[in-house]
Amino acid sequence: MARWRDTKNNRGNQKNTTIKEDHNQIESSSLSSRLRAFLTDTFLITTPILYIVIYLVMGSGEAFSEDRIKGWSIILIIHLLLIIFFWFVKGQTPGLKAYQLKIVDVTSKTKISLIQSLIRYSATLFAVVSFFLIFLPFIRKDKKTFQDIVSNTIIIPE
Repeated sequence: MARWRDTKNNRGNQKNTTIKEDHNQIESSSLSSRLRAFLTDTFLITTPILYIVIYLVMGSGEAFSEDRIKGWSIILIIHLLLIIFFWFVKGQTPGLKAYQLKIVDVTSKTKISLIQSLIRYSATLFAVVSFFLIFLPFIRKDKKTFQDIVSNTIIIPE
């Protein structure tokens, strides 16, 4: 009964205010908008790189299939350079821009550093390859992805 009176008379709100302050951190964008931005980047950036490397650099699909390590290495290096450029210089890729999102540092809420960009890119590749890490945001309450946690970055609405 005492707790009810305390709640009714707004006593004991010190605990509630500290909890509200913890939840007052940056809130990330929705998972659906991040997924749509990722798919847009895949079609706008990755697909043209694939076709250029397979048909212009390697010569044909047969040449690409004969030396897949070389082909995928070229694709990943070009993709890395483009994505890192967009993240570091612009703060957003074309897909993020299309859905009015940007990537920022969690603590300073500013553009991410070059090191954070490299860590995020590597963590993204690792998360895609290790299939179970893709489902991490569905398990976590704050909806952070593996690459958000490892690189200390977050994708927020503009």
